[in-house]
Amino acid sequence: MTENMSHLDHYPELLDASSAWTHDFLPDALKDKAILVTGAGDGLGATTAKTYASFGANVILLGKTRSKLEQVSDWITQHTQTSPVIVPCDLERLDEDTVSKLGDAIDGAFSRLDGIVHHASRLGPRVPLEHYPPEAWQQVMQINVNAVFMLNRGLFELLHRGPKAVVVHTSSSVGRKGRAYWGAYAASKFALEGLSQILADETEANGQIQVFSVNPGATRTAMRREAYPLEDPLSLPLPEAHMELFLLLMSSLGDSPVLTIPTGQQLDARTWQQDLQRVPQA
Repeated sequence: MTENMSHLDHYPELLDASSAWTHDFLPDALKDKAILVTGAGDGLGATTAKTYASFGANVILLGKTRSKLEQVSDWITQHTQTSPVIVPCDLERLDEDTVSKLGDAIDGAFSRLDGIVHHASRLGPRVPLEHYPPEAWQQVMQINVNAVFMLNRGLFELLHRGPKAVVVHTSSSVGRKGRAYWGAYAASKFALEGLSQILADETEANGQIQVFSVNPGATRTAMRREAYPLEDPLSLPLPEAHMELFLLLMSSLGDSPVLTIPTGQQLDARTWQQDLQRVPQA
Protein backbone atom coordinates (compact mmCIF):
# COMPACT_ATOMS: atom_id res chain seq x y z
CA MET A 1 0.00 0.00 0.00
CA THR A 2 1.27 3.46 -0.87
CA GLU A 3 1.87 5.31 2.39
CA ASN A 4 2.11 8.96 1.39
CA MET A 5 0.27 10.35 -1.60
CA SER A 6 -0.41 13.80 -0.18
CA HIS A 7 0.65 15.34 -3.48
CA LEU A 8 -2.60 13.90 -4.88
CA ASP A 9 -4.81 15.96 -2.56
CA HIS A 10 -5.87 17.94 -5.63
CA TYR A 11 -7.19 14.73 -7.23
CA PRO A 12 -9.49 13.01 -4.69
CA GLU A 13 -10.57 10.19 -7.03
CA LEU A 14 -6.97 9.18 -7.68
CA LEU A 15 -6.01 9.68 -4.04
CA ASP A 16 -8.80 7.33 -3.02
CA ALA A 17 -7.73 4.74 -5.61
CA SER A 18 -4.10 4.95 -4.48
CA SER A 19 -5.03 3.60 -1.05
CA ALA A 20 -5.27 0.15 -2.65
CA TRP A 21 -2.03 0.36 -4.64
CA THR A 22 0.68 -2.21 -4.01
CA HIS A 23 3.52 -0.18 -5.55
CA ASP A 24 5.01 3.09 -4.36
CA PHE A 25 5.52 5.88 -6.88
CA LEU A 26 7.56 8.97 -6.12
CA PRO A 27 5.69 12.26 -6.69
CA ASP A 28 8.15 13.08 -9.50
CA ALA A 29 8.21 9.55 -10.96
CA LEU A 30 7.58 10.92 -14.47
CA LYS A 31 9.21 14.32 -14.05
CA ASP A 32 9.82 16.11 -17.37
CA LYS A 33 8.80 13.07 -19.45
CA ALA A 34 6.84 13.85 -22.62
CA ILE A 35 3.92 11.46 -23.08
CA LEU A 36 1.29 11.52 -25.82
CA VAL A 37 -2.20 10.38 -24.78
CA THR A 38 -4.84 9.95 -27.46
CA GLY A 39 -8.52 10.22 -26.63
CA ALA A 40 -7.42 12.62 -23.90
CA GLY A 41 -10.66 14.62 -23.79
CA ASP A 42 -12.54 12.29 -21.48
CA GLY A 43 -12.78 8.80 -19.97
CA LEU A 44 -9.60 6.77 -19.63
CA GLY A 45 -7.66 9.22 -21.78
CA ALA A 46 -8.37 12.24 -19.59
CA THR A 47 -7.75 10.24 -16.44
CA THR A 48 -4.42 8.90 -17.72
CA ALA A 49 -3.31 12.39 -18.77
CA LYS A 50 -4.22 13.89 -15.39
CA THR A 51 -2.51 11.03 -13.58
CA TYR A 52 0.73 11.27 -15.54
CA ALA A 53 0.79 15.05 -15.08
CA SER A 54 0.24 14.58 -11.35
CA PHE A 55 3.46 12.57 -11.32
CA GLY A 56 5.44 15.14 -13.29
CA ALA A 57 4.94 14.31 -16.97
CA ASN A 58 4.36 16.88 -19.68
CA VAL A 59 1.35 15.42 -21.44
CA ILE A 60 0.43 15.93 -25.09
CA LEU A 61 -3.36 15.82 -25.18
CA LEU A 62 -4.68 14.50 -28.50
CA GLY A 63 -8.41 14.32 -29.12
CA LYS A 64 -11.18 15.30 -31.47
CA THR A 65 -12.95 17.96 -29.40
CA ARG A 66 -10.96 21.07 -28.51
CA SER A 67 -13.26 22.16 -25.68
CA LYS A 68 -12.78 18.83 -23.87
CA LEU A 69 -9.01 18.99 -24.31
CA GLU A 70 -8.99 22.54 -22.97
CA GLN A 71 -10.82 21.43 -19.84
CA VAL A 72 -8.25 18.71 -19.19
CA SER A 73 -5.39 21.09 -19.97
CA ASP A 74 -6.82 23.75 -17.62
CA TRP A 75 -7.11 21.17 -14.84
CA ILE A 76 -3.51 20.05 -15.34
CA THR A 77 -2.23 23.64 -15.44
CA GLN A 78 -4.14 24.51 -12.27
CA HIS A 79 -3.12 21.46 -10.26
CA THR A 80 0.39 20.55 -11.46
CA GLN A 81 3.64 22.24 -12.43
CA THR A 82 3.76 20.54 -15.84
CA SER A 83 3.28 21.89 -19.36
CA PRO A 84 0.40 20.19 -21.22
CA VAL A 85 0.03 20.63 -24.97
CA ILE A 86 -3.32 20.44 -26.79
CA VAL A 87 -3.53 18.69 -30.17
CA PRO A 88 -7.07 18.73 -31.62
CA CYS A 89 -7.10 15.94 -34.17
CA ASP A 90 -9.79 13.86 -35.85
CA LEU A 91 -8.15 10.45 -36.18
CA GLU A 92 -10.69 9.46 -38.81
CA ARG A 93 -8.96 11.97 -41.10
CA LEU A 94 -5.40 11.38 -39.94
CA ASP A 95 -2.84 11.40 -42.75
CA GLU A 96 0.94 11.41 -43.07
CA ASP A 97 1.12 15.19 -43.30
CA THR A 98 -0.78 15.61 -40.03
CA VAL A 99 1.44 13.07 -38.28
CA SER A 100 4.54 14.83 -39.63
CA LYS A 101 3.32 18.19 -38.29
CA LEU A 102 2.56 16.59 -34.93
CA GLY A 103 6.08 15.17 -34.83
CA ASP A 104 7.56 18.57 -35.62
CA ALA A 105 5.50 20.17 -32.86
CA ILE A 106 6.59 17.57 -30.29
CA ASP A 107 10.19 17.91 -31.44
CA GLY A 108 10.05 21.68 -31.01
CA ALA A 109 8.45 21.52 -27.57
CA PHE A 110 10.24 18.55 -26.00
CA SER A 111 12.88 17.30 -28.51
CA ARG A 112 11.79 13.70 -27.85
CA LEU A 113 8.79 11.51 -26.99
CA ASP A 114 8.99 9.23 -23.97
CA GLY A 115 5.67 7.46 -24.28
CA ILE A 116 2.41 6.99 -26.18
CA VAL A 117 -0.84 5.70 -24.73
CA HIS A 118 -3.40 4.91 -27.42
CA HIS A 119 -6.77 5.33 -25.70
CA ALA A 120 -8.75 6.83 -28.59
CA SER A 121 -11.30 4.35 -29.89
CA ARG A 122 -14.67 4.09 -31.62
CA LEU A 123 -17.28 1.48 -30.71
CA GLY A 124 -19.33 1.38 -33.92
CA PRO A 125 -22.69 -0.37 -34.34
CA ARG A 126 -23.52 -3.48 -32.31
CA VAL A 127 -25.17 -5.44 -35.14
CA PRO A 128 -24.61 -8.78 -36.95
CA LEU A 129 -21.88 -8.76 -39.57
CA GLU A 130 -24.41 -9.40 -42.33
CA HIS A 131 -26.01 -6.04 -41.52
CA TYR A 132 -22.85 -4.11 -40.65
CA PRO A 133 -22.60 -0.79 -42.55
CA PRO A 134 -19.39 -0.76 -44.65
CA GLU A 135 -18.81 2.93 -43.97
CA ALA A 136 -19.00 2.39 -40.21
CA TRP A 137 -16.58 -0.55 -40.55
CA GLN A 138 -14.05 1.68 -42.29
CA GLN A 139 -14.43 4.42 -39.66
CA VAL A 140 -13.85 2.05 -36.75
CA MET A 141 -10.84 0.41 -38.38
CA GLN A 142 -9.35 3.80 -39.26
CA ILE A 143 -9.54 5.14 -35.70
CA ASN A 144 -8.81 1.95 -33.77
CA VAL A 145 -6.06 0.47 -35.96
CA ASN A 146 -4.87 2.57 -38.89
CA ALA A 147 -4.38 5.75 -36.85
CA VAL A 148 -2.46 3.82 -34.20
CA PHE A 149 -0.12 2.40 -36.85
CA MET A 150 0.39 5.83 -38.42
CA LEU A 151 1.17 7.51 -35.10
CA ASN A 152 3.58 4.76 -34.04
CA ARG A 153 5.32 4.84 -37.40
CA GLY A 154 5.42 8.62 -37.74
CA LEU A 155 6.67 9.25 -34.20
CA PHE A 156 9.12 6.35 -34.06
CA GLU A 157 12.19 8.56 -34.42
CA LEU A 158 11.08 10.73 -31.48
CA LEU A 159 10.56 7.62 -29.36
CA HIS A 160 14.19 6.71 -30.03
CA ARG A 161 15.52 10.10 -28.91
CA GLY A 162 15.36 9.36 -25.19
CA PRO A 163 16.97 6.61 -23.14
CA LYS A 164 13.70 4.65 -22.86
CA ALA A 165 10.20 4.83 -24.33
CA VAL A 166 6.92 3.03 -23.72
CA VAL A 167 3.98 2.43 -26.07
CA VAL A 168 0.66 1.24 -24.64
CA HIS A 169 -2.21 0.01 -26.80
CA THR A 170 -5.64 -0.04 -25.14
CA SER A 171 -7.34 -3.28 -26.11
CA SER A 172 -10.51 -5.13 -25.12
CA SER A 173 -11.65 -8.60 -24.07
CA VAL A 174 -13.47 -8.87 -27.44
CA GLY A 175 -10.10 -8.32 -29.11
CA ARG A 176 -8.81 -11.50 -27.51
CA LYS A 177 -11.91 -13.66 -27.89
CA GLY A 178 -14.49 -12.64 -30.48
CA ARG A 179 -18.14 -12.30 -29.53
CA ALA A 180 -21.27 -11.91 -31.62
CA TYR A 181 -22.43 -8.42 -32.56
CA TRP A 182 -19.18 -6.67 -31.67
CA GLY A 183 -18.33 -6.31 -35.37
CA ALA A 184 -15.60 -3.91 -36.39
CA TYR A 185 -14.75 -3.01 -32.79
CA ALA A 186 -13.76 -6.59 -31.99
CA ALA A 187 -11.98 -7.04 -35.32
CA SER A 188 -10.06 -3.79 -34.80
CA LYS A 189 -8.94 -4.84 -31.33
CA PHE A 190 -7.75 -8.21 -32.67
CA ALA A 191 -5.73 -6.24 -35.24
CA LEU A 192 -4.44 -3.93 -32.51
CA GLU A 193 -3.22 -6.91 -30.49
CA GLY A 194 -1.34 -8.13 -33.55
CA LEU A 195 0.14 -4.70 -34.20
CA SER A 196 1.26 -4.51 -30.57
CA GLN A 197 2.92 -7.93 -30.71
CA ILE A 198 4.71 -7.12 -33.97
CA LEU A 199 6.05 -3.81 -32.66
CA ALA A 200 7.16 -5.45 -29.41
CA ASP A 201 9.00 -8.19 -31.31
CA GLU A 202 10.66 -5.72 -33.66
CA THR A 203 11.92 -3.50 -30.82
CA GLU A 204 12.76 -6.13 -28.20
CA ALA A 205 16.38 -6.71 -29.21
CA ASN A 206 17.28 -3.03 -28.92
CA GLY A 207 15.51 -2.77 -25.58
CA GLN A 208 14.86 0.95 -25.88
CA ILE A 209 11.12 0.75 -26.51
CA GLN A 210 8.71 -1.34 -24.45
CA VAL A 211 5.33 -2.19 -25.92
CA PHE A 212 2.19 -3.39 -24.14
CA SER A 213 -1.51 -3.96 -24.67
CA VAL A 214 -3.97 -3.40 -21.83
CA ASN A 215 -7.56 -4.53 -21.57
CA PRO A 216 -9.18 -2.13 -19.06
CA GLY A 217 -12.33 -4.22 -18.68
CA ALA A 218 -15.65 -2.77 -17.56
CA THR A 219 -15.05 0.87 -16.59
CA ARG A 220 -17.33 3.84 -15.96
CA THR A 221 -16.88 5.63 -19.29
CA ALA A 222 -19.05 7.08 -22.06
CA MET A 223 -18.14 4.21 -24.40
CA ARG A 224 -19.25 1.68 -21.80
CA ARG A 225 -22.59 3.49 -21.48
CA GLU A 226 -22.92 3.38 -25.26
CA ALA A 227 -22.23 -0.36 -25.33
CA TYR A 228 -24.40 -1.21 -22.31
CA PRO A 229 -27.10 1.48 -21.99
CA LEU A 230 -29.12 -0.50 -19.40
CA GLU A 231 -26.16 -1.11 -17.10
CA ASP A 232 -25.89 0.78 -13.81
CA PRO A 233 -22.69 2.86 -14.22
CA LEU A 234 -22.30 3.12 -10.45
CA SER A 235 -21.63 -0.63 -10.40
CA LEU A 236 -18.42 -0.07 -12.40
CA PRO A 237 -15.01 1.18 -11.25
CA LEU A 238 -13.89 4.68 -12.16
CA PRO A 239 -11.01 5.01 -14.65
CA GLU A 240 -8.79 6.01 -11.72
CA ALA A 241 -9.03 2.41 -10.49
CA HIS A 242 -6.72 1.37 -13.36
CA MET A 243 -4.09 4.06 -12.96
CA GLU A 244 -1.68 2.02 -10.85
CA LEU A 245 -1.14 -0.24 -13.85
CA PHE A 246 -0.78 2.64 -16.31
CA LEU A 247 1.74 4.30 -13.97
CA LEU A 248 3.58 1.01 -13.58
CA LEU A 249 3.94 0.61 -17.34
CA MET A 250 5.55 4.07 -17.55
CA SER A 251 7.65 3.65 -14.41
CA SER A 252 10.68 2.51 -16.40
CA LEU A 253 10.96 6.08 -17.72
CA GLY A 254 11.98 7.48 -14.33
CA ASP A 255 15.34 7.47 -12.57
CA SER A 256 14.08 4.92 -10.04
CA PRO A 257 11.82 2.45 -11.88
CA VAL A 258 9.30 0.69 -9.66
CA LEU A 259 9.18 -2.45 -11.76
CA THR A 260 10.23 -3.38 -15.27
CA ILE A 261 7.60 -5.47 -17.01
CA PRO A 262 8.85 -7.54 -19.96
CA THR A 263 7.90 -5.96 -23.26
CA GLY A 264 5.07 -7.43 -25.33
CA GLN A 265 2.82 -8.35 -22.42
CA GLN A 266 -0.96 -8.53 -22.89
CA LEU A 267 -2.33 -7.29 -19.58
CA ASP A 268 -5.83 -7.26 -18.12
CA ALA A 269 -6.42 -4.34 -15.77
CA ARG A 270 -8.60 -6.53 -13.54
CA THR A 271 -6.05 -9.30 -13.13
CA TRP A 272 -2.70 -7.71 -13.91
CA GLN A 273 -1.11 -8.65 -10.60
CA GLN A 274 -1.71 -12.32 -11.41
CA ASP A 275 -0.63 -11.70 -15.02
CA LEU A 276 2.75 -10.40 -13.86
CA GLN A 277 3.29 -13.39 -11.62
CA ARG A 278 3.06 -15.65 -14.66
CA VAL A 279 5.86 -13.98 -16.61
CA PRO A 280 9.57 -13.59 -15.75
CA GLN A 281 10.62 -10.08 -14.77
CA ALA A 282 13.23 -8.36 -16.91
